[in-house]
Amino acid sequence: MTPVRVGVFGLLGSGNLGNDGSLEAVLGYLRAEHPEAVVDALCGGPEVVTARYRIPATRLHWYRGEYRTASHAGAIAGKVLGKLVDVFRTAAWVRRHDVVIVPGMGVLEATLPLRPWGFPYSLFLLCATGRLLGTRVALVGVGAAPIGDLPTRALVRWSARLATYRSYRDALSRDAMRAMGVDTARDEVHPDLAFALPTPPPGPTGRVCVGVMDFHGGNDDRARAEEIHRRYVDGTTRFVRALVEEGRPVRLLTGDACDASVVAAILDAVDSPLVTAAETASLADLMKEMAAADAVVATRYHNLVCALKVGTPTLALSYAAKSDALMDRMGLGAYCHPAREVDADRLLEQFRELEKRSAELRATLTERNEDAVRQLAHQLATLTRSLFTSTARQEATP
Repeated sequence: MTPVRVGVFGLLGSGNLGNDGSLEAVLGYLRAEHPEAVVDALCGGPEVVTARYRIPATRLHWYRGEYRTASHAGAIAGKVLGKLVDVFRTAAWVRRHDVVIVPGMGVLEATLPLRPWGFPYSLFLLCATGRLLGTRVALVGVGAAPIGDLPTRALVRWSARLATYRSYRDALSRDAMRAMGVDTARDEVHPDLAFALPTPPPGPTGRVCVGVMDFHGGNDDRARAEEIHRRYVDGTTRFVRALVEEGRPVRLLTGDACDASVVAAILDAVDSPLVTAAETASLADLMKEMAAADAVVATRYHNLVCALKVGTPTLALSYAAKSDALMDRMGLGAYCHPAREVDADRLLEQFRELEKRSAELRATLTERNEDAVRQLAHQLATLTRSLFTSTARQEATP
């Protein structure tokens, strides 16, 4: 029997720990359940993916300056030519596979600034060429949200329609795609793929982890992006300073390479040995930090996932409905604070209430995590039946 050829696709290896964690979860599934599969990637950071996960990887975009602002005619021409070249590059890559998996990530949303001709265009090329060439494309445990920008919404809607398999990381995502005209009758909802990753043992507690983000609002907030960013950094800094004044050690965490600027701003403003910054290269690193904390306050979605997965009481600086849905699903829906309007005094009140209920919330998280593991096992079994069983039969047919 010919080995099944599996591709993984997305902004992987580009510095976002959540995206890479979703990839790691899918690779763990493939190696356990389909060890015969030949796996490679089309992704944002091929060198990182190959070095870290030991699979061949190809660069997602032909034009290397895809995510830099085009400031002159040459750059604009390069981007335009790149869009044309990527049609043929994507088709050639898809043709070599039986199955392509898009592992998790918020690929069907625009809760952060996003241009339609960036990743939405790439995803559309993937799904369209998959349909044309007979390659199954699976959107596994992805995030979605209502999209106001018409070109972006059209590309996302058609990408979802053309995919062979879809599942979502929360009910809000499925509802959003239904509202955009996608038939979701057979689509399932399961916990985020990161809940399938190994959980580190608890470490010695005593500190507070604060996960920060280079946050400037969403796609519809461009006009006041700098104001939102300033309020977020100022409010978070005031909160950290208040903890330090109480003698609490604070550990600053990130989830993407771009978050380092916010860490630097807080360290400059709160000059104290009680405030330190962690160096994390994976969700496993994040979970180790969070397992050794009394409590976590975090912004990035996968910072929240990591904290909840290790069972540490968590307060969300929420920037999108997906964060609120996650917190509610894990039994901590009362502990959300708006990232666009950080009020340090109110945040400190919520934090103190969180700590008072620490033992109760840890018990709740233990129960919810056990349920998440069961649901993910069901999703992966469904994925095997939907994609690999029929593929194997086709390969075996003379």
